[in-house]
Amino acid sequence: MSNTSLLSLIFILSLFIPPSLSDLCNPNDKKVLLKFKKALNNPYVLASWNPKTDCCDWYCVTCDLSTNRINSLTIFAGDLPGQIPSEVGDLPYLETLMFHKLPSLTGPIQPAIAKLKNLKTLRISWTNISGPVPDFISQLTNLTFLELSFNNLSGTIPSSLSKLQKLGALHLDRNKLTGSIPESFGTFTGSTPDLYLSHNQLSGKIPASLGSMDFNTIDLSRNKLEGDASFLFGLNKTTQRIDVSRNLLEFNLSKVEFPESLTNLDLNHNKIFGSIPAQITSLENLGFLNVSYNRLCGPIPVGGKLQSFGYTEYFHNRCLCGAPLESCK
Repeated sequence: MSNTSLLSLIFILSLFIPPSLSDLCNPNDKKVLLKFKKALNNPYVLASWNPKTDCCDWYCVTCDLSTNRINSLTIFAGDLPGQIPSEVGDLPYLETLMFHKLPSLTGPIQPAIAKLKNLKTLRISWTNISGPVPDFISQLTNLTFLELSFNNLSGTIPSSLSKLQKLGALHLDRNKLTGSIPESFGTFTGSTPDLYLSHNQLSGKIPASLGSMDFNTIDLSRNKLEGDASFLFGLNKTTQRIDVSRNLLEFNLSKVEFPESLTNLDLNHNKIFGSIPAQITSLENLGFLNVSYNRLCGPIPVGGKLQSFGYTEYFHNRCLCGAPLESCK
């Protein structure tokens, strides 16, 4: 048989091979995804999920190159009315799960997510998901990134999240969370995550235990926190960004020693008193500073980056003076 004839025969035979036999996608994963789609009433954003095609080629889905098991489900920027279907928990090889910018997504965080033991990234953000931050998230011990920001989550923050030893970033900002910051957040073992708790209704004192952590970034702004925050600083730390603005914090700034690594410091709209320490002039990487709307007094130290910041970064203090404010008398 000639090569031409052989190729023709192969082509003809391929026409009779069902598409499912040529799929790379695992048939169990495919079945789960189709149930997931049906539970959401077949939304347009999942229109590419055609049972006659390979699910490794579907929009929002990624398969592992060696096992062909689905390891990523990322749905974003679309109309996805309803709640997260329980079928999501039947994708055991998922490492990334994302629901982002889906304003019609409602209900609680799906409990079946607790079954996804291989999950490394969980991002549910810019949705209308509500209810509490579930305690079961602490069972996802492989998580390196957790973002539950820009939702309608309420209730208190579960202290068990500090058990996530591999976590590099924790975003719970822009929700309706209440209560205090867990004491356990000063006992993260393994890596110390970037901590974003801003734009909530958290109250009480910042746990002193947080002073033992060396956060790269800590953002507690726009809450109702009170008392001391000076222990978040320290010469021996490598912290780059601290934002505790728009709270009810009250401590003496004069005695604070800043990390040399600090790039962003926002203390505005609190009850912080004392003076600005001269040591702050040695911070070579400081690119943002705001101490306005506090109770600070005395001259603004001269040197470093301090005079490069504007009037509004210093104004509305008790008796702060010197450039860029009015001269000291």
